Amino acid sequence: MANGLEQDKSLQSICYNRGFLRLLDQRKLPLETSYLDIKDSKDGWVAIKDMVVRGAPAIAIAAALSLAVEVSNLGAFSGTPNDAASFLSDKLDYLVSSRPTAVNLSDAATKLKEIIHKAAATSSEAQTVFQAYIEAAEVMLEDDVASNKAIGCYGANFLQNQQTDHKKISVLTHCNTGSLATAGYGTALGVIRALHEKGVLERAYCTETRPFNQGSRLTAFELVHDNIPATLIADSAAAALMKAGQVNAVIVGADRVAANGDTANKIGTYSLALSAKHHGIPFYVAAPLTSVDLSLPSGQEIVIEERSPKELLYARGGLGEQVAASGISVWNPAFDVTPASVISGVITEKGVITKDGSASFDIKSFIHKIASNP
Repeated sequence: MANGLEQDKSLQSICYNRGFLRLLDQRKLPLETSYLDIKDSKDGWVAIKDMVVRGAPAIAIAAALSLAVEVSNLGAFSGTPNDAASFLSDKLDYLVSSRPTAVNLSDAATKLKEIIHKAAATSSEAQTVFQAYIEAAEVMLEDDVASNKAIGCYGANFLQNQQTDHKKISVLTHCNTGSLATAGYGTALGVIRALHEKGVLERAYCTETRPFNQGSRLTAFELVHDNIPATLIADSAAAALMKAGQVNAVIVGADRVAANGDTANKIGTYSLALSAKHHGIPFYVAAPLTSVDLSLPSGQEIVIEERSPKELLYARGGLGEQVAASGISVWNPAFDVTPASVISGVITEKGVITKDGSASFDIKSFIHKIASNP
């Protein structure tokens, strides 16, 4: 089974066939396109931790598939079905520890655990449990692409309907939320792609997204590849761009969305939201419902990952020459939390969640309504 993407190979962050997984090493883009072979869950953990693969949806899928590859090539297993379920469950817990802020990863692990324990309860052979896991991980890969395209469609239609002057729309985005951050198409960048396909996109603006430069290295790479009219700006230029009247909407992705709509996303997102609010520009979060964590009432409970000081002290996100003074202390949070009060809407694969006169969102009711009317 292949991953089903129809894009150029350079934009496939995840290349999968049963028993075989390769991940595009995004640390080397845009100058070099190389893939790493992932043979087991340990390889997957390292690739996620070291940001070979990044983006909340892609992290979850890469983790699930790395274990699927390990299981496919495991050989003889002498244990019972319950032993197989315990083996898989422990491996999933290990994978979740690689990037704790991205809820998609823990959400995927929870769903996969339910499947394998259900299989163990009805199976007489361990291999049946392993097979159930592999098939479930592969379904997650297929579903992500379909989900992203639905997000793009809902988001593009919603933004177009919000425009009263029928002019083309210019959109600012942050970090990378495209094919490289997902199984294909993208979330926030998927909305931009859909606007472009509809012929209503004036221009996409992307930030550098320091210190790892996911915007300049990855988003710019995707925009150029797809011939989408686009301009790269410094992170610190966003407010000036808004003041100049060049931005009609801001769209970002999410690593975790709390029940009230507070959103954890790449560091710098909060600043963009505040600038957008000041300039009267709508600010949207585009994310699959797997990014929603209803167990958290607000963003205050979201665990924020801190990354290596090297990403600030050295060029190229820590991979290049030293650029900062030796001995300086560093604070390098990977994410910040944007409060729901400055978010205009949450674009999902099931529709756009908006507020009903409140400062926060009632995401639980939205999800309950979907569950009641699938």
